[in-house]
Amino acid sequence: MRTQQAKPGLVLTVSSLAAFMAFLDVTIVNIAFPAISAEFATTSLATLSWVFSAYNVTFAALLVPAGRLADLLGRRRVFLAGLALFGLASAACALAPNAGVLVGARAVQAVAAALLAPSSLALLLPAFPPERRGAVVGTWGAMGGIAAAAGPALGGVLVDGLGWRAVFFINLPLVVVTFVVGLLVLAESRDERAALPDPLSVLLLGGGVALLSLGIVSGEDGGWLAPGAAGPLLAGIALVGAFVLRSMRVSNPLVELGLFRLRSFAGATVGYLLFSAAFYALLLSNVLFLTGIWRYDVLAAGLAVTPGPLMAAVASTVGGRISDRYGARASIAPGALLFACGCLLFATRIGVDPAYVTTFLPATLLTGTGTGLVFSGLGSAAVAKLPAGRYATGSAVGTCARQIGAVFGISLLLSGLAAAGTHPAVFRTGWLVMAAGALATVVCGLVVGAVRAERDRTAAVTPVPPPVPGPA
Repeated sequence: MRTQQAKPGLVLTVSSLAAFMAFLDVTIVNIAFPAISAEFATTSLATLSWVFSAYNVTFAALLVPAGRLADLLGRRRVFLAGLALFGLASAACALAPNAGVLVGARAVQAVAAALLAPSSLALLLPAFPPERRGAVVGTWGAMGGIAAAAGPALGGVLVDGLGWRAVFFINLPLVVVTFVVGLLVLAESRDERAALPDPLSVLLLGGGVALLSLGIVSGEDGGWLAPGAAGPLLAGIALVGAFVLRSMRVSNPLVELGLFRLRSFAGATVGYLLFSAAFYALLLSNVLFLTGIWRYDVLAAGLAVTPGPLMAAVASTVGGRISDRYGARASIAPGALLFACGCLLFATRIGVDPAYVTTFLPATLLTGTGTGLVFSGLGSAAVAKLPAGRYATGSAVGTCARQIGAVFGISLLLSGLAAAGTHPAVFRTGWLVMAAGALATVVCGLVVGAVRAERDRTAAVTPVPPPVPGPA
């Protein structure tokens, strides 16, 4: 397998920019939704909600197949193709003449994002020696959290000054710069032993994740037991179960179940699921609280949450270095505790009267610091013991768990608000639930342990048993 040789700093920049773009579009559209609704006033809100759902569901469903595709066809090739498609889809979103075109372009944009996320990390890892991978994975992994947190602020500025279409146009210069630099500095790499994965497994996992995400989104109005939510959820669970059984029987599964016997990989995957639910719910709840209870305008609310991602940016670098020296647990567990403390501060100290400097700001600094530490630690743990030929596939599993967690956390929050209204007590309950999710992430950090990237990459391959062969 060929690896990167030159300009590791530029490889990190290119990979981080790609991760930033992929995750920025998960949240930046939230702040533009009122303006989109006003322009397409004849379209129902249920239809317009697919501006969010089409991206989230498609992104989650295709991450693992896209990661395997990158391992098979070449990470550089898939990465550059994803960049080009992301730029075209972003332009189509910005120029959309109606809601139908906008929703369709968002789905294509999510396909491109799914190609970008795992291939960008797989290109990054071979560029650095194992003893530095915790720091660089921390930077890459935190870019998703930083992008998601910066989405409301950046979106508020763009919508206020240029209109909602600017939240899609902003991607174009980033795509051009990243594509040109990537074309110059990235070297191709692939798993030379890879073969096409079992096609039925691809359909089972993609369909299962899509139905799970759809069911979660459909329950946002509080109707979790209604056929529109319960049906997709049950069908999604059944397909994922069938995927697991299928993976135990075929010789070339989409995801080797043996990877989950690696404690660090399994613990990080569950950690991504739990912490992302809390983190993404916090992002939305804080914007809704500021605009709904404290009556901030959209621009002010976006700027008010900005200190969080700034702290996450600093903490991600620190967390990566901590993971390199002391192991991922030393970054995940303290970070999750800080996040929980911030959520408890929100829940116990914030009232109907604005108190930004004395209460909201300290709480968001705590949660931002915790976010940077947790995501950098989880990113390091997820890949520390992976075989080199499974960088893209393994990172895609973690990113998929992160995205499903985000969909679940946001939907659970919206369900609570739909059932009980935008009352301060509802937000307090939500913050307490988010604190509980962070505390559960502490346990995941303890399960992960003091894992660090192996200096000898052959040592990372041996713990992963091959799939059990059987009839197709």
